[in-house]
Amino acid sequence: MTQTATPSSKYEAVIGLEIHAQLATKSKMFCGDATDFGAAPNTQISPITLGHPGTLPKTNEKAVEYAITMGLACGCTIEKNNYFARKNYFYPDLPKGYQISQHTTPICVGGTVSIKTSKGEKKIQLNRIHLEEDAGKSIHDLSATSTMIDLNRAGTPLIELVTEPCLHSAEEAFAFVTEIRKLVRWLGVCDGNMEEGSLRCDANISIRLQGEKKLGTRVEIKNLNSIRNIKKAIEYEIERLIQINETGGIIIQQTRSFDSNNDTTFSIRDKEDANDYRYFPDPDLAPLHLTDEWIDEIRKKLPSLPNELQKQWVNSFHLSEYDVEQLSEHKEEAAFFIQLTQLSKHYKSIANWILGPIRSYLNESNATYEKLTLALPYIAALIEMVETNQLNFSVASNKILKEIIDQPQSPLMYAEQHNLLQSNSVDEMEHWVNQVIAKHPDKVNEYKKGKKGLIGLFVGEVKRISQGKADPKLSTQMLEKKLAN
Repeated sequence: MTQTATPSSKYEAVIGLEIHAQLATKSKMFCGDATDFGAAPNTQISPITLGHPGTLPKTNEKAVEYAITMGLACGCTIEKNNYFARKNYFYPDLPKGYQISQHTTPICVGGTVSIKTSKGEKKIQLNRIHLEEDAGKSIHDLSATSTMIDLNRAGTPLIELVTEPCLHSAEEAFAFVTEIRKLVRWLGVCDGNMEEGSLRCDANISIRLQGEKKLGTRVEIKNLNSIRNIKKAIEYEIERLIQINETGGIIIQQTRSFDSNNDTTFSIRDKEDANDYRYFPDPDLAPLHLTDEWIDEIRKKLPSLPNELQKQWVNSFHLSEYDVEQLSEHKEEAAFFIQLTQLSKHYKSIANWILGPIRSYLNESNATYEKLTLALPYIAALIEMVETNQLNFSVASNKILKEIIDQPQSPLMYAEQHNLLQSNSVDEMEHWVNQVIAKHPDKVNEYKKGKKGLIGLFVGEVKRISQGKADPKLSTQMLEKKLAN
């Protein structure tokens, strides 16, 4: 008996994403106004931000550099001759009545970004990365009768990263935005704080029958401000579009928003086309003519990228995929890992220490990797002492690590001063083992009757009474021998 296809299996979702990343410059895209987050409303503005008659904008060179940096990291072609255009539309938080953006000549063209999903690795094709300025902010919840306008954000430099319509699930979109956030932070071009609006995403979604080539009517979900919401919104919208199709309805091209209170989308307005914006070159801004020398200079400053490091660490250090993904999550942590591998060859142990005790220390003490760098040789020495059975891991991580970071010092000297070195003395070990056996006669009988799992209890007791100085391997061997008689 053949199975009837479910409505969702009949269709393929087609998704394109537009990600806006606020560039980490100190001033705005076309003037010297500050870009600090959290300033009092309308305190970071000037006649240029407000678009007063007679004012002339000037392009922020650092913003252009950051756009090129992102483009090179994504394998884009850098467009050496490009210009800014005016994108005309009215909105209360757009003081000039137009937004300065790039239309026909984006600064970065093409490129790809690799993502990892449950189905494996996939390269997401980019259409472009272009420069533009941000609009201001409309605030609707401070007054019951009025919308408040804060123009601090107006003119803040952005890059807009636009994919081709080549994503086919909410999972892929989730992975892509996660990768982009990681990449902009890694490169230092954006802080990636979605809760502050530094990174925002619009999703264009359509559906079509499996096997069809023609794209369906698309809807756009605007201003998704968390990666979780991006996934939820796309999942909901795909199901909504399928439901419309299955019930004979007509899908309308429109702009929608996401309600995170109930995980649904709602219509804002019918969607505009590019022609509605009446783009034309901005007459107040000179075109950009980028030299090969400057682009090469920016390329030379690019750091090793996370995907490159992951492949290198798997091949050279034989680490697991999980380990390398975790270690390359943050640039500072990856740099610290690299520094430690130059001082010790116990690569797997270094990974375990960073992902375990060192991360715990940073979280508990609210410290940074900059502080840890001062103790690098001592941390490497501590790992070496554990690997050579001079110290028990528990003692090293719980009693010594914090001390040698807070006051950089030799872990050997600290361990000797506090009587923490692991004992390999047979006499001392035998004394502790005999104590444990004498203290637990009932458990000894259970063990001898076949309950061999109790060996862990005995080893733990030896560790406790020796205050971590007992060698676990040696105490296990000694216990097994004595309990066998």
